[in-house]
Amino acid sequence: MAAIAARQQAQKASVRHTKRIQGWIPFGDSTSVAGRDLGGLIYVGTPPSLSDGGYGQKCRAYIDPSLPVARPGLDRDGREMPYWPGYSNIPARCRATYLDWLAGGRTDRSRDPGYMFLYFYGLERRFFVDNPSDEERQQIVDEVRRLVQLYADNGSVQRYLGEFIDIAQVATMEIEAIEPIFERSGWDLPLSLRIAIGTRIGREEPLDARWMASWLFCHPEHSLRTAATRCRDEFLALFRIRFGERFPDGLKVNKPKRVLKATYRAASSEFTGTLAPTVDDKPIPDIGRLRKPVEIAQSIADEVMDELDKLSRFLGRRPDERSSAAAHALLPAKLRPLFPSAELEALRGWAADRVAEGGFVTLADAIERLEGERPGKIGKRQFTGAADALARTGFGLAPDPRFALRSPKPDEPVVVFDLGERVEKLEDVSHRYRSVLMEIALGSFVAHANGHVADGERQSLEERIASSDGLNDQERRRLAANLAWFLAVPPDMSLLRRKLKDMAERDETAIRAALVAAARSDGTIHAEEVASLERVYKALGLDANRVYSDLHSGDLADTLPVVRAARTGAPGEAIPGDRDHAGPMLDTSRIAAIRSDTQRVSSVLGEIFDIEEEDDVPDVEAGLPGGLDRNHAALVRALITMPHWSEEEFAELCERHSLLASGSLETINEWGFERYDEALLDEYEGYDITPEVAAAIGRETIGERGNVETETA
Repeated sequence: MAAIAARQQAQKASVRHTKRIQGWIPFGDSTSVAGRDLGGLIYVGTPPSLSDGGYGQKCRAYIDPSLPVARPGLDRDGREMPYWPGYSNIPARCRATYLDWLAGGRTDRSRDPGYMFLYFYGLERRFFVDNPSDEERQQIVDEVRRLVQLYADNGSVQRYLGEFIDIAQVATMEIEAIEPIFERSGWDLPLSLRIAIGTRIGREEPLDARWMASWLFCHPEHSLRTAATRCRDEFLALFRIRFGERFPDGLKVNKPKRVLKATYRAASSEFTGTLAPTVDDKPIPDIGRLRKPVEIAQSIADEVMDELDKLSRFLGRRPDERSSAAAHALLPAKLRPLFPSAELEALRGWAADRVAEGGFVTLADAIERLEGERPGKIGKRQFTGAADALARTGFGLAPDPRFALRSPKPDEPVVVFDLGERVEKLEDVSHRYRSVLMEIALGSFVAHANGHVADGERQSLEERIASSDGLNDQERRRLAANLAWFLAVPPDMSLLRRKLKDMAERDETAIRAALVAAARSDGTIHAEEVASLERVYKALGLDANRVYSDLHSGDLADTLPVVRAARTGAPGEAIPGDRDHAGPMLDTSRIAAIRSDTQRVSSVLGEIFDIEEEDDVPDVEAGLPGGLDRNHAALVRALITMPHWSEEEFAELCERHSLLASGSLETINEWGFERYDEALLDEYEGYDITPEVAAAIGRETIGERGNVETETA
């Protein structure tokens, strides 16, 4: 009872104290209401009547000590709060909840934002209506900024408080001190940005990349994909570079005739103010209706986002690996000096050590060193990504993942070698490189045919690289490393035979021609090479009886005929007749043509040894995945019918579904991240379909045994 009496007495004393206060309690001061110490930056007293506007009859922000307050504040979720609350018109339980929030330091974001808005009504009124000192204005702006951060995920808070900060900071700082903004919080260009850019245009000053990027970021009609926000620092840095390349002296913008005027409508609805800012005693041009500068900025941004797409998708899958060597390797070349990576330098040291030790390391070890995690299964996409990442440090991986006839298994060795320079695009090679690579690959089949590689065969293949014209130093290094791998790792003939099993006759012809060309690369056909070719033909499921006809098709200049040693036949054995060489025959000119036609050989071998693609894309009408509009859903359903799409095929498929390729890629991958925590499309020499995501979509739309077929390598 004594405690209750003491609390009641304290409350009465508090009420008596607050009756003597009327108006604003400044920062650093405090007052008590209903037994609660509230602090400053609030209005306390009898609320003044609103005679010139507003929906309420009394000022909303005033805390009237004469009104009843419930003992506990139990309305935390604001169910009893009206849309536009005022202290005088909310229930006693809401008053108690509000006073508890104030007394608790105004940091409890679990309370309904309506209580925070009631507090904010007082801050905006003090700033605009009472004309306080500059010091107090800054205190209020700082407090509102804190509230914005406290309720960072609330759209209404960001909009109303953001508009207040936008116009309030103009009144508290010099125009030259206004910084570019890269966060859009309202429906229009921020006033501070319009003033800063308009001032520069009015003074006929060119705009630099920072202001143009800020203009684009804040413009209501901008089109910024995820790459611009997920990789914002990288986007802004690359935007500055690309803008500087196009406009080294900045962009001059013609001054518009329209002048800037701003209106602030109080969140409390109690007052409205108009601002007509000037600089150098002249009105500031209004940039709000200018379009051409924004279009220029958008075109540069589109290029930058395209360059950052791979990095963005990587970070979407692995958001905690921004500083990794793999992420750094995906940066455009001009950004790497601006975003140094200690991990990448450590990777260079590791690669140099491996080269010094001979270069051989298992593929699983290489991937683990690059990605920080030992993989259980390694597909072509992952192998290609690892090679690309290492190439940007100046080192390579063999076999070449883009052009090899097969990828190594995780426990098989690969060759780490010195490229001689950092390489951005491993796919940019000459036709001659591809031709020689195929020749030494097939030559290695012949060399391995008798179970071991003879020194003469090794030397012949090495001389083939050395004597080939049209190769640069980097390509010769890559060919030498690939040859080392071909000779160290025996070919998987059973795998190749399975892939060759159902090939067309014209493709068999190309394979035979390439093998014969490899065997004849030194200009001479030896007896042991004939035997090796027979073994290779048999291993690949080709007719070994055709070796001689293939070798002797047409006249062979400067060579001697190959003679087989005499063998005694069985008594009474009939002399055999001519062999039946049904099927396509090869002549010297045909062999030479295919050998020199890199595109033809690579195309045929690629079709045989790589993923086979379907000719037709089925029309999809039923079983569409959820979470997308019908066009995008139908596009996804069509995409998962094939494991890989070229850029042209993807663009054509998007057009068939009335969609744009770039926007569809972003939409589908963002949907994939939200639904399956991984992108559906991965960009490597076109677009690979992520098998796990495709399988999940298939299960959801067409059942466990649908027609979703993907291959991970």
